[in-house]
Amino acid sequence: MKIIIAGAGEVGTYLAKMLSQENQDIVLMDPDKERLNAMHSAMEILPVVGNPTSPRDLEEVGIRKADLFVSVTPEETTNVAACILAHSLGIHKTLARINNYEYLQPKNKELFEKLGINSMIYPEMLAAHEIVTTMRRPWTRQYWELFGGALILIGMKIRSNAKIVNKQLSELLSEHKFYHIVAIKRGNETIIPRGSDHIEPDDLLFFTTTREYVEDVRILAGKKNPEVKKVFIMGGSRIALRVCQYLPGNIRIKLIETDKETSYAIAEKVPGNVLIINGDGRDTDLLIHEGIHDAQAFIALTENSSTNILACLAAKRFGVFKTVAKIENMDYIPLAESMDIGSVINKKRIAASHIYQFLLDADVSNVKCLTFANADVAELVARPDSKITQKAVRDLRLPRDMTLGGLIRNGKPMMINGDTQIQAYDHVVVFCLDTAMRKLEDYFN
Repeated sequence: MKIIIAGAGEVGTYLAKMLSQENQDIVLMDPDKERLNAMHSAMEILPVVGNPTSPRDLEEVGIRKADLFVSVTPEETTNVAACILAHSLGIHKTLARINNYEYLQPKNKELFEKLGINSMIYPEMLAAHEIVTTMRRPWTRQYWELFGGALILIGMKIRSNAKIVNKQLSELLSEHKFYHIVAIKRGNETIIPRGSDHIEPDDLLFFTTTREYVEDVRILAGKKNPEVKKVFIMGGSRIALRVCQYLPGNIRIKLIETDKETSYAIAEKVPGNVLIINGDGRDTDLLIHEGIHDAQAFIALTENSSTNILACLAAKRFGVFKTVAKIENMDYIPLAESMDIGSVINKKRIAASHIYQFLLDADVSNVKCLTFANADVAELVARPDSKITQKAVRDLRLPRDMTLGGLIRNGKPMMINGDTQIQAYDHVVVFCLDTAMRKLEDYFN
């Protein structure tokens, strides 16, 4: 598949790197030659200096022979215009990065589809929704509703007090059948577990379960569940603004921003439960004066990853239960995990999750790239006569880097075990390492 990506910024470069590992034919175009030169030479990507809103430049990168055009420059108008132009030149699939929520409203989405934009992604809005979800379940590292909430994916750090520590998965399966452990992150390794694997203290576990058993999973993991009543946010970014708008009105929010003009601008857009403070969120005296000891959550959303990590560490020292850090530098994510930063937000991975849906030649309704693990979760539909429906799960000989987390059959959620027989049109949650994503097509087509 030939994919043209416009915009060699953080998101575009990450996408190009990720997709090149999938053996895709990737062209990365940007008007700035220096940005393209900064790319790692080992990446199998064709860098091209060009303007995505220039018909001539699009022709030169082979737009008519491409399968997908993705425009993720920082400028929304550039992305929209580039996708419309690419469509007019004959490409069938386009995706534009935007920063205007209005574009995603149903009536406007239909308009843009007619213009040739098949999908739009607003990473900041998606990031804000993830943060709000973690505020509702502060005991989780990651909490995602799959198939509209019929199945739940939960990522949790397991401490020595958990009932499941030092037990084998086969033993747990015989005791508890209301969840499935789909992955174990231990140190720098992500394990797709089998029955003989066991759980160690400080493992990051990923569970699938149904909504009715979420509390049972929390208790099993020995997690407290404080109600979030007061939240500190550091950094007045677009994500921060969306978080303030999406959090319930009964939560008190204090947003700290260093720039005075930005502080005034945000103050005009946030609801009444938000107090804007012009200051430095790393100033411990300021935090103490504003009541950090009474806060249950601290969210660091500046553009500096190291600043966000350090601020979260300071908040934890003050006894804050839940911390969230925006970390765009991929090298810092393992560092954040080792320091027990609660949840990590990364726009690049959010964008990657969305774009995967265009790449898989299977009936995929959703894909999520896990922040702390080199793994992905996909929601797929089993097609009639596909390999996944031919035998019981234990006899399918699934690759070691793939496991099935649960399914929806006729609207009813079910856990999967070795005796389960996948049927045509079952909606299945698949958990796989990065290396296995392309193998999904072989089983579900």
